[in-house]
Amino acid sequence: MRIPIIKGVIERRILVNYRVDPEALRPLLPSPFRPKLQGVHAVAGICLIRLRRIRPRWLPGFVGISSENAAHRIAVEWDSPDGVREGVFIPRRDTSSKLNALAGGRLFPGEHQHARFVCREENDRFDLDIQSDDGKTRIAIVAETSDALNSQSVFPSMEHASRFFERGSLGYSVTRDRGRLDGLELQCLNWQVQPLSVSQVRSSYFDDSTRFPAGTAEFDCALLMRNVHHEWHGRDTMCCHPTEVALTQPALAARGEARSA
Repeated sequence: MRIPIIKGVIERRILVNYRVDPEALRPLLPSPFRPKLQGVHAVAGICLIRLRRIRPRWLPGFVGISSENAAHRIAVEWDSPDGVREGVFIPRRDTSSKLNALAGGRLFPGEHQHARFVCREENDRFDLDIQSDDGKTRIAIVAETSDALNSQSVFPSMEHASRFFERGSLGYSVTRDRGRLDGLELQCLNWQVQPLSVSQVRSSYFDDSTRFPAGTAEFDCALLMRNVHHEWHGRDTMCCHPTEVALTQPALAARGEARSA
């Protein structure tokens, strides 16, 4: 799906990251993706992003729209005719914007589900609670800015973490057509991240033991970006095996129920 180049400002972006057993992720990934590793761990997480002044690049900022958004992401790589590529696979997107929920996957890449976002932010403290209308997504995080990365992180330094996530700018999202993924690339014009100290984190996706048995997905670290000028570029769709994509959403729950029967 080709769209005009979209620009705006990322007012706030929190990357909540989990270290995951690669074998737990493989059944969730459609071909041709495989987990991208940091050491022996795969990396997945949630992007919590507040967008401002989003509009086609040629329009002035005052006509742009704003929204809160959440995307579940898995860092992946895949083989292409030009060599190994990397990016993120996105099994779920949620948004506060009814326009995004209606137009996503139709007028621009990436299908979105509507959700309620409660965001309490004061100085350098963040308290976010998200619940989707369909009841499938629930996210809560309490965090504040820090001078250092979580000491238990799989990333040896902030520089390593920053490079890892900067390279994951190309995302492929699940669509209603189970054999097709929408492509969208984020280009940040002033990339800069800082660590967050997290006192509370909950995720209906990563806390689901039918998807991630005990010990296979653990919180790793969180990063913050603020006031980032950026552009969204539509990329070609990708074809994949429909039965594999089906396991990333409702069919996965059915698989878990069958396993426990």
